[in-house]
Amino acid sequence: MSKGEAQVTWGGRFSQRPNSLMQVFGESVSFDMRLAPYDLKCSLGHASMLQKVGLLTEQEFKEIEAGIHELFEEIKNDDFPWKLELEDVHMNLEQALRAKTEVADKLHAGRSRNDQVATDMRLFFKDACFQLKTSLEGAMIALLGLARKYPNLPIPGYTHLQRAQPVTVGHHLLAYIEALGRDHERFSRVVEHANVCPLGSGAIAGTTLPLDREFSAKALGFVDENGHALITPNGMDAVADRDIFLEFASACSTCALHLSRLSEDLILWNSSEFGYINLSDSFTTGSSLMPQKKNPDSFELIRGKTGRIIGNLTNLMITIKGLPLTYNRDLQEDKPPVFDSLDQLSQCLAVVAGCIESASFDEGKCRLSASDPLLLATDLADYLVEAGVPFRKAHHYVGALVALAEEKKLSLPELSDEDAGQVCEFLKADWREVFDLERAFSRREKPGMPGPNQIALRIQFWEGILQA
Repeated sequence: MSKGEAQVTWGGRFSQRPNSLMQVFGESVSFDMRLAPYDLKCSLGHASMLQKVGLLTEQEFKEIEAGIHELFEEIKNDDFPWKLELEDVHMNLEQALRAKTEVADKLHAGRSRNDQVATDMRLFFKDACFQLKTSLEGAMIALLGLARKYPNLPIPGYTHLQRAQPVTVGHHLLAYIEALGRDHERFSRVVEHANVCPLGSGAIAGTTLPLDREFSAKALGFVDENGHALITPNGMDAVADRDIFLEFASACSTCALHLSRLSEDLILWNSSEFGYINLSDSFTTGSSLMPQKKNPDSFELIRGKTGRIIGNLTNLMITIKGLPLTYNRDLQEDKPPVFDSLDQLSQCLAVVAGCIESASFDEGKCRLSASDPLLLATDLADYLVEAGVPFRKAHHYVGALVALAEEKKLSLPELSDEDAGQVCEFLKADWREVFDLERAFSRREKPGMPGPNQIALRIQFWEGILQA
């Protein structure tokens, strides 16, 4: 095979084409083709800069611009013929553009595939974060709708999966809305960090050509709130940096963890032993053997996919941990994890939104479970504190009362005044009033507590934020 027939993009130094196995092993176009719109946008911005600095004539720029717009349409309509032998999305698009105009040979002046892919990925992350923030808002609106429907419905709150204190459905669901709100903020920070342009850094040390990196950055939307260009200050860091990958994958992992914990609560609540919530048939499945079963597979899959999303973050960390500056081919493996995290988390958020919108609570079962007097044992300790008993002593007194009630096989308020008084002399005639749920919630009207007014205020807050 002659030199002229060697690989067209970097084959000048080689006398043989790559082995067919190496072509399959080394290709990335099978997954990085999804970067095509960003790569074309990057090329158009670079071309406009080359014209501005005089490395392209106006006519040459117009030919490149027309060709890029044609490629945009081919990609949009899924008409583009991807070629494995051209390795990646960049080379596929470059050769396709060259087939439309030979002027495309000038387009790669002053850039490497390294700064090209770094720029493409930053554009991708900005879009991906916007997509996930929109999906998060959908899930939060669904949770808010359910909280709005059952704001003051009492249920037990749990620690160690043991009944602890009474809360409300509204309070519990708002806890997850708060967590997802933080996820929303995390993706906003990823966008801020991604909004810096590496184009023009080359492979490591830039170029001697008269590039205008600020012009390219502005053309591609890498600007601050005042419209000033934001560019990477060090070419080596610009092409070696994978912090945005890690930050994005980490934000996806944290969000997935929140969805997994929500799923676990809903799976428990949906069980016959709890029976608090009813899930729609459209988001549950049956058993191939047991005809009575209605399984919460949607939420079980979210738990499972959370491990996959966390694995993607671990994958990236291990890939990056031992690499010297700047580019190493290992970094070709940085894209599948973030693409997968985006896809899986997007699906999980959509499923949460759909399933929550169609869910309902069994008010009778919720109220029955919340009527357990032991849920208000701490309120009895607070009652003693207000009577002047130090909390540690009050805690001890109530613990002893609970033990006595268990011994007598009675509920705590069923103890006689005589028996209770022998354990704690500070109890007055009104001590059983603490076991009234309405009283318990009315006395929890401070920020962060499940009092009805506090729940209403927080629902109102999130309605304003989400415009729901």
